[in-house]
Amino acid sequence: MGEFKVHRVRFFDYMPSGIRALAFNRDIERIAVARMDGSVEVFHCSDRFFQEKIIPGREQCGIEGLSWVGERLFSAGLNGGITEYDLTNQKVKYTVDAYGGPIWTIAGNQQGTHLAVGCEDGTVKLFEVNEDKIQFERNLDRQKSRIISLSWHPSGSKIAAGMMDMIQIFNVETGHSVHRLLADRGVGTSRSKECVVWSVVYLSDGTIISGDSVGMVKLWDDQTGTLIKSHNVTKCDVLALSVSQNEDSLVAGTSEGTVVQFQFISMVLGKDDKEWVRTRTFKNHTHDIRAVAEITTAVVSGGMDAQLVVRPLLDKVEVRSAASALRKIHFPHRRLVSCARKSGLMLFQYPGHLELWRLGESEGKGEDDIHLFVKRNPEKLLHLKVKGEDHIRCSAVSPCGEWIVYSTASSLRLYRLHCDNNNVSITKVLQISTELSANQLCFSSDSSHLFSASTQSSVHLVSLSQSGCKFVGTLKPKSGERTIGIRESSKIIPASEDGKWLASANSDHEVHIYNLQTRKAHCTVPVYSSAVTAMGIHPTTNCLFMMYADQQMCEYSIEQKQYTDWSRMVQRKGLHRFWMERDTPCLNVMFNPQHPSHVILHDTYMLCIIDQSLPLPDDKTQFYNQLTLKSLPEEQRKSHSHAFKVCKTFKDILCVELMSDQSLVVVERPLEDVASQLPAPIKQKKFAT
Repeated sequence: MGEFKVHRVRFFDYMPSGIRALAFNRDIERIAVARMDGSVEVFHCSDRFFQEKIIPGREQCGIEGLSWVGERLFSAGLNGGITEYDLTNQKVKYTVDAYGGPIWTIAGNQQGTHLAVGCEDGTVKLFEVNEDKIQFERNLDRQKSRIISLSWHPSGSKIAAGMMDMIQIFNVETGHSVHRLLADRGVGTSRSKECVVWSVVYLSDGTIISGDSVGMVKLWDDQTGTLIKSHNVTKCDVLALSVSQNEDSLVAGTSEGTVVQFQFISMVLGKDDKEWVRTRTFKNHTHDIRAVAEITTAVVSGGMDAQLVVRPLLDKVEVRSAASALRKIHFPHRRLVSCARKSGLMLFQYPGHLELWRLGESEGKGEDDIHLFVKRNPEKLLHLKVKGEDHIRCSAVSPCGEWIVYSTASSLRLYRLHCDNNNVSITKVLQISTELSANQLCFSSDSSHLFSASTQSSVHLVSLSQSGCKFVGTLKPKSGERTIGIRESSKIIPASEDGKWLASANSDHEVHIYNLQTRKAHCTVPVYSSAVTAMGIHPTTNCLFMMYADQQMCEYSIEQKQYTDWSRMVQRKGLHRFWMERDTPCLNVMFNPQHPSHVILHDTYMLCIIDQSLPLPDDKTQFYNQLTLKSLPEEQRKSHSHAFKVCKTFKDILCVELMSDQSLVVVERPLEDVASQLPAPIKQKKFAT
């Protein structure tokens, strides 16, 4: 596998933001996630839940709800505005003020014609969804308390609104309330304590299901306005509800961190009389579950502990595979760390600032011949705060360590770094407006050029020199056409070591290759059914190595414009099932100049070296075989070796980078450290304590 000196970095204090809302779009198999820092993420459910898009948040921009209308995504929050997102360019399209104070909930009808929002001033406001923008239509009858939750009847004729101590049913055509359902505060509850109806679901048969702050899931009849049945789910709050498409399954998320499933089933075999019965309880969270969504074959939940949990419903899974396994997504599917390979610097990206660190130095070996003595500790050189309210979208430090660049939704800023012993200073070189704001940033290996993957599905080139910088030109695909629709997304843009080639991938699964000398499109890699998660260009062969969300891999010869023989062999023989069953995508592709046949990959849980000179393992071969090889004599090892060498020493990996001195930088963020910084969960009495 080879030996590396490893800088094991654990001082990147990245803290994922809690999840506030979920919205599932069944037509395009996408789920949108809103976090408490105002950011919105879009995951592709049928592509191993790969994180396709990230729209960064803004300061003081909390989101309370999300809603899909067709392929358009809307959000609303406590700032009182309704926001539509430009998913093609991954930014806010526009924001409309509802003029009702803070907005607590948003819901779209199934017909895709209207949005309803529940406001602090007690109004339910209807907005018509037009082709270019939404337009206010009218208010429904004003209530005395804020509107906490909303749900449309599938026909679009009625709306159920949850609030303090009651549920109101509105006729959409007249705007008047037709029924008032009073929520019980529970036995032994103080009269002064209000019952908050956190979530409501309106079924096609007229049943309204509510979840409230006294821990009850209640079923109501919208015709008579009476309570049908109630289920005591928890001693705390039921914060979120979601129903399946055919309305035979319901899930409820609680403040205890549990998800409870109800199913609409017959209690007596052979009879048609059905009722809602509590069937399963899942415990995959430590804190409040603020949002749940029942998708085609699984339950997705998220909350204060910041992890997105995908729990498969095995009775709805036809074929059990890696795609139907329990999945927990803790970290973004993108890189938050950039390394200056030639100068030993690291740039950490936080939402509102950047930190620049110098790696430590070591000397000699410890008593175990594995750990090294630290000669000089890592040192924080710079804390760069973002100007304005926008959060950072992407950032990079040049290989030589002299340039730092970051981009927000509204601007791109380039700085020159001056290091004089322990004195560090920066000079702002470039500030560019929205036209050059980037979804991804990359420097050439000699730090002479900056590549900016823009929101307009193109790559901008900026020349760097001691005298400053200069915009050189824009690389565009051969067709010159901009793809329109939800699939268009940001790029992954590796450049070749010799400065001749640049590859660009978008979430339409297209990979374009450009010749940097002619500044023209060279070729396009055949489109694959899964998204590209990482790629790199080999420094000697100039072959493009690509990793996909479904764990497949390909190698493409740029000069010959075709897949390599090794890549064709991989597709012909297939990859080991242990490799294919991994549930996190590869985030970086690296190459070792001392061993040209080695490709270095990593995901959240492992570091892998693929030796292309060795045979591929089949499913009968022992995949994790390092210990077995160590026990064999030297002459027998070769016959038992295969191409994949996996290291699981490191956990919760955010970044791995191979430096110029052949050392590895491994940035870890242990989940125990993340959990220790979360607020305390609800105290629950345990048995025998």
